[in-house]
Amino acid sequence: MKKIFISLCLTFVLLILASCVNKNIENYEQPTQLISSEMASLLNKNYIEKRSVIIDSIYSMEDANAIWYSLEELENYIAYAKKASKEKGVEIDGIRIYMGVYPDEEKYLEKAGMTTLFIVPTSDFKVSSGGINLDKRADSHDVTGIDYLNYGTSGLPPEIIFPH
Repeated sequence: MKKIFISLCLTFVLLILASCVNKNIENYEQPTQLISSEMASLLNKNYIEKRSVIIDSIYSMEDANAIWYSLEELENYIAYAKKASKEKGVEIDGIRIYMGVYPDEEKYLEKAGMTTLFIVPTSDFKVSSGGINLDKRADSHDVTGIDYLNYGTSGLPPEIIFPH
């Protein structure tokens, strides 16, 4: 009887979890910032022709031109950022993606000197002046005091051309 009860409870929990996952996938708003495959190809072509060649010629090396993160890495980071920010009393409203370059040090192996991206959560903090809350929203600012996401898989040379 105890085994049947435990089995029923586990089945119930799994059904609830499956229901939640499906709702998250089905209940979304289509992003307004979507671009076509043609526009993505143009943007990538322009980057390679107008930026990548300059970077490659100045540094006498081919640089990374794409960074890849798995969906699981991104979802885990967003969950981490929400929790860590909330613990600091801050609610995040988005993420900002910064470009960076790894130091030219042996410990970074093949990434040394290469372009990278890192992801930072942002918050729409209320602006205050002299301790007086102006109840005015400012542009989103980077949330500090928590760790940021980096170490995606670089599109190491030879370059990755869209679509890959």
